Amino acid sequence: MSVELSIPLWFEVGSLIVLSLILLLDLLRVVWKPHVPSTKESALWVGFYVALALVFAWAMFIFSGEQYGSEFLAGWVTEYSLSVDNLFVFVLIMASFSVPKRYQQEVLMVGILLAIVFRGIFILLGAALIASFSWIFYVFGAFLLVVAIQQLSSGREDDVQRENAVIRFLRTRIDMTNTYDGMKFRIIEDGKKRWTPILVVLIAIGTADVVFAVDSIPAIYGITESPFIVFTANVFALMGLRQLYFLLGDLIDKLAYLHIGIAFILGFIGVKLVFHALHTNELPFINGGEHVDWVPVIGTWESLIVIVVAMTIAVVASLMKLKKDLDTGAIVLPEPEHVDQSDAKN
Repeated sequence: MSVELSIPLWFEVGSLIVLSLILLLDLLRVVWKPHVPSTKESALWVGFYVALALVFAWAMFIFSGEQYGSEFLAGWVTEYSLSVDNLFVFVLIMASFSVPKRYQQEVLMVGILLAIVFRGIFILLGAALIASFSWIFYVFGAFLLVVAIQQLSSGREDDVQRENAVIRFLRTRIDMTNTYDGMKFRIIEDGKKRWTPILVVLIAIGTADVVFAVDSIPAIYGITESPFIVFTANVFALMGLRQLYFLLGDLIDKLAYLHIGIAFILGFIGVKLVFHALHTNELPFINGGEHVDWVPVIGTWESLIVIVVAMTIAVVASLMKLKKDLDTGAIVLPEPEHVDQSDAKN
């Protein structure tokens, strides 16, 4: 991993401007034309954003070289994998508050924008820590190993319990109605101003975004030390997440082995961070303050292969289990909810 970033300044600035415009247009599209996207529409948009990320990776290879292009590709795949697992918590929040389908696009869009802001903050914090403390990679590595063990042992139960705790706390502290009125935070009900559930939904999603940022930022810093690559990989991973939510729907809860794949990836990157810390070691109580050269060096391409293989195995195994459960009647997928599209315009 290299601290110096030899990416042309015009490419960095141009990329950030283009990404900002894409996010702005996506936001305006949701505001101007709120609706429940069909499976076909969601699939097309997910495909578009994946293709856009691959085009950006190609541009990175052309203008910045193989090292930085491969770092972006590996970082994007890592963050995309973690984002897919995060969709489960979004499903939980929407279900807990019975958010109408016609409002979910707007809620998710706000949640994604909050995620970008929070991750941007943690990216800057991570860059400052790396620049100031060479031993911070030990901390990042140990943290990811702990998160991996928690993910492997309890799966999504910790996420569920955490979100339920936040929801219970907010419900007891806020005078809230059960009535939704678009994205309005307060409405008059029975002559009294009351908060709508949309406020608590956004707070819950914002809380989840912070937790996701804490988990994901150390992971991608195990692949690259470039704040630009870290930020763009995160933005590309989050773009299209809203459409992926509608594409997968209840299926995301049925991917039984996805958390195992995520745990393996986090554990792998944690080990890689510890190895990197040993290679650049300056702590006097480890090897006398000297670098530890005998530990293996895990390159970016090797990392990319491990991450892709781990996620592929986890998803394929989950789909095989899902098919078996459907065939035996162990689980039954719910019928798609019918929504009057005209209601979305109200």
